[in-house]
Amino acid sequence: MKTHITPSKIITVLLILTFKMQAQDQQNPLFSNFETPYQTVPFSQIKTEHFVPAFEKAIAEAKSEIENISNSPEIPTFANTIETLDFAGGQLNRISSAFFNLNSAETNEEIQKTAKVVSPMLSDFHNDIILNKKLFERIKSVWDHKAQFNLNTEQTTLLEKKFKEFSRNGALLSETDQQKLRALDKELATLSLKFGENVLAETTAYEYLVTNEEDLKGLPEDTIENARKLAQQKGKEGWIFTLDFPIYQAVVKYADNRSLRETIVKAYAKRGFNENDFNNENIVKEIVKLRHERANLLGYNTHAHFVLEQRMAENPEKVNTFLNDLLIKAKPFAQQEFKELEKSAQAQGLDRLQAWDGSYYAEKLKKEKFNLDDEALKPYFKLENVLSGVFTIAGKLYGLQFEKISNIDVYHPEVETYKVTDEQGNFVAIFYTDFFPRKGKRAGAWMTSFKDQWKQNGENSRPHVSIVCNFTSPTNIKPSLLTFNEVTTLFHEFGHALHGMLADTTYPSLSGTDVYWDFVELPSQVMENWAYEEEALKLFAHHYQTGELIPLEYVKKIKESANFMEGMATLRQLSFGLVDMAWHGQIPDNSIRVKAFETKAMAPTQLYPLIEDSSTSTAFSHIFQGGYSSGYYSYKWAEVLDADAFEYFKETGIFNKATADKFKKYVLSQGGTDKPMKLYIEFRGQEPNADALLKRAGMLN
Repeated sequence: MKTHITPSKIITVLLILTFKMQAQDQQNPLFSNFETPYQTVPFSQIKTEHFVPAFEKAIAEAKSEIENISNSPEIPTFANTIETLDFAGGQLNRISSAFFNLNSAETNEEIQKTAKVVSPMLSDFHNDIILNKKLFERIKSVWDHKAQFNLNTEQTTLLEKKFKEFSRNGALLSETDQQKLRALDKELATLSLKFGENVLAETTAYEYLVTNEEDLKGLPEDTIENARKLAQQKGKEGWIFTLDFPIYQAVVKYADNRSLRETIVKAYAKRGFNENDFNNENIVKEIVKLRHERANLLGYNTHAHFVLEQRMAENPEKVNTFLNDLLIKAKPFAQQEFKELEKSAQAQGLDRLQAWDGSYYAEKLKKEKFNLDDEALKPYFKLENVLSGVFTIAGKLYGLQFEKISNIDVYHPEVETYKVTDEQGNFVAIFYTDFFPRKGKRAGAWMTSFKDQWKQNGENSRPHVSIVCNFTSPTNIKPSLLTFNEVTTLFHEFGHALHGMLADTTYPSLSGTDVYWDFVELPSQVMENWAYEEEALKLFAHHYQTGELIPLEYVKKIKESANFMEGMATLRQLSFGLVDMAWHGQIPDNSIRVKAFETKAMAPTQLYPLIEDSSTSTAFSHIFQGGYSSGYYSYKWAEVLDADAFEYFKETGIFNKATADKFKKYVLSQGGTDKPMKLYIEFRGQEPNADALLKRAGMLN
């Protein structure tokens, strides 16, 4: 029996489908603009299953926007092509920020599975744009006729960025080569995700149970308490130690039990190098090979040549010269420091200094030389007080006020939110903080954003900025008390946050931290300097129990010890930069073994005997998961900038408003609107002097 389909039935079916789609839209908070305070991400309403359909819809909408630009019958202009393109895909950017930040700070198996689905989708979408012939023809037309558009500096920079973004990423390739590029990008996106998942799995899965209380000698009370609490949660007697960085750092620095230090250091150094499903050796080699193939396809000798074309350093030769010049100057100091450290350790009965001994005996030597103990300092660095201190410093320098608010949705109960305003009470930004380690949160510390800043239709749309750290957690008996290293980490990430919060540009892709990667560390590293200054420490370094101000003798010792083992620390940073350039600055040999390759690259910086069964590269997330490939040198590069910049602050006064206003105007607010060196010279009045770094490090009289 045939069913007769009447027009009314068709209409009914269509209406049902429409209502279902509308219901789905209403149930998925990612399908529309966020109706929340300050349009913040509605985390409590989002479920993991919302992301894939949201990405699909947002990509479709963004594609439609791109097609409208590409197929426009109008003559290409800066406004209808370049400017419109920069604002396209706004909702997709918001969804991507929320998702990938969760994947870093609050991930789980379902989020990781979703990442494997959406990453290739985003890679395809990116290539659909870059390889869109009609779109590139319009961009090239604007580029070729730019003189007639009377562009300002920011517009000129945006045009150059868009043109190079296309020309450097395949727009000039044949259709066959464009398909090769698509395949490479998709594979690289998948491998990068897998690399990060493996490192996280190795970090979070590791547990070492201590049952003998004697083995805990030397460890701080809060470390012992956290280890005991974790063992209780696992239903075990004793103390469980993990590879969470605050725990790792406390063990290697304070544990009297050498065997415990060795066990933890070797486990940390072997992440991604174990013979299991999380081994990253082949992934490292495959990423390097594919990056090289991609660079060759685009006409570059190596991946490093491709990356550095758009950096202050410009090319691998200049980076290698920079690294090796620093190595020549720092190595004698590092060797002298190592001899002094080993001699001190031998006087205490050690035969030979190993990697798991360095921090432990350095802490003892530091105490001996300066009578300064990190544990003695910690009571003066209660996390809440330090945070209040950086807020106060930001107020004195840049007129910012931070008000803690509770009406912003967060992705974890430990996350706190602040409304940031200027001296006139104008809204500046939303600021998130997430400070403690937990399962599903990757190691390290970073600044990120959930929303960029831009100007459109007369509105200055303000950013939502976050800093994520892994500090010592509070216990039942103590609040979170920071080591001085953690204090400087907080100042560092807050410097990045200021760069994001004070952004004041028109275009989203030039806003905040969207600058050359060897310039992005300047705001963060220069901010660390205030943590060493007496005038700044007085604002926040108060004993958490008595309220007593940190003794001036401690402040003096902090200053005196600032360069302690600086030569060795410099060599460590240079070792990472050298291995990064070795992987990416030459033709890869897929037959090599990862361990042998990195050992050769890092040999000029080697001080300790090698840990044979370990690898740096297999857990080097900065270059194999993050955006630092061919760019790790930028930390030292930015140190030159920050040492020179802070010397200017010291000359005029560390809270001098005129100097701070210049730094805000030319560095913090400008984003990527102009060449970094030009902006720096506008602030400083001259190019940076590398001697400022050597002088600060005590390697130049």
